[in-house]
Amino acid sequence: MAELTTFEQFVKRVLEIVFWVLIFLPLVILPVFYLVYVLPVELQCNFVLLGCSHSIDWATALYMFSPNQLNPFDPTSFISSMGLGASSILFRAGFFPGLTFVAVLSSFVIWYERKLLAKMQYRVGPLYAGRVGGIFQSFADLFKLLFKEIVIPAKADRLMFLAPVFGMMALGGALIGIVPVGANEFVASSPYSLLIALAILSFFPLVTLIAGWASNNKFSFIGAIRALYQMISYEIPLILSVIGVVILAGSLDFTGIVNSQNKIWFIAPMILGAIVFYITAMAEVERIPFDLPEADSELVAGWLTEYTSMVFGTINLAIYIKLYAMSAIFTLLFLGGWSGPAPVPDFVWFLIKTIIVMTIFIIPRGANPRIRIDQLIDLGWVWLIGLSFLNIFIALVLKASGLL
Repeated sequence: MAELTTFEQFVKRVLEIVFWVLIFLPLVILPVFYLVYVLPVELQCNFVLLGCSHSIDWATALYMFSPNQLNPFDPTSFISSMGLGASSILFRAGFFPGLTFVAVLSSFVIWYERKLLAKMQYRVGPLYAGRVGGIFQSFADLFKLLFKEIVIPAKADRLMFLAPVFGMMALGGALIGIVPVGANEFVASSPYSLLIALAILSFFPLVTLIAGWASNNKFSFIGAIRALYQMISYEIPLILSVIGVVILAGSLDFTGIVNSQNKIWFIAPMILGAIVFYITAMAEVERIPFDLPEADSELVAGWLTEYTSMVFGTINLAIYIKLYAMSAIFTLLFLGGWSGPAPVPDFVWFLIKTIIVMTIFIIPRGANPRIRIDQLIDLGWVWLIGLSFLNIFIALVLKASGLL
């Protein structure tokens, strides 16, 4: 077997394997399908319905004995009968608008961020993995991490060390599940979806604290303590910043909030709330200048110091899923969600707005220095809380006067 020396050769080898698997897979599936599903029905039809006849119409027999009288030879009806259709909860949670869609989008956002920051700093950025500006660099990094060894420190608490990996992905998946991307494109809906999203966000710093403690590393633990400080300083302004939106919309449901912005997006009357939410969301996703829990130049990688291979990759994917979720929530609260002037699908407008918001989250990383912990606490407890209360007062005045 020829040695693989480039990423393109590796991709070709993977595609060859997938091709031959798809070619030979029917040779295994069809006999199993016949023995397990077709043959029992044929025998039953022969001996019960057709009086031991030696000939049978398989399609008719399978139609008679298939669930809900659906024809299994019709792919659409057969898949729907198994609960795997496009409208099923499994498809929505696993594919669109669920985890697979957001994971692929996050991979491209990672590449987009690296290229954007490179242009801001007069660098090249990813170049070789993929013919268009290294567009497959994120996938190349994924394959690299998949084949690296998972190293767990000898003095770490093994169970608690690995638990944050599943915890971060579970919380990220829960956020995706409650955030709609269109009027009818969502995994789960609730009249209290905004409240549920805020509750889920409050668990992320706790998972970070567990990761830092379980690593049994002083750098990791200091990073985790900093994450706890950020949670205490920014959780309250984050919640207060959305109260003005709730007052104007009269709803805690994302769909109701979006529908209430038919006349005007809330970013205009609630500009102070939007600014506070943007700053606190930056702290929530630990973006520069609020990346004190990681602080590469001070704490190696903060609470992530001891994580390697695909464990590290999974946590980073969860962090970018969280970035997408915060950008999506900003879009729903202040930018009218999926509403737009052109007659295009709802999720198209939603994705355009969300990617713009993600870009605004990314840009400060290319120019801003990291702030000190005392500056972070002062900003959260003094300025942001004050602006949040002022924003609530403006919302009450607008609501009482009937202007909105």
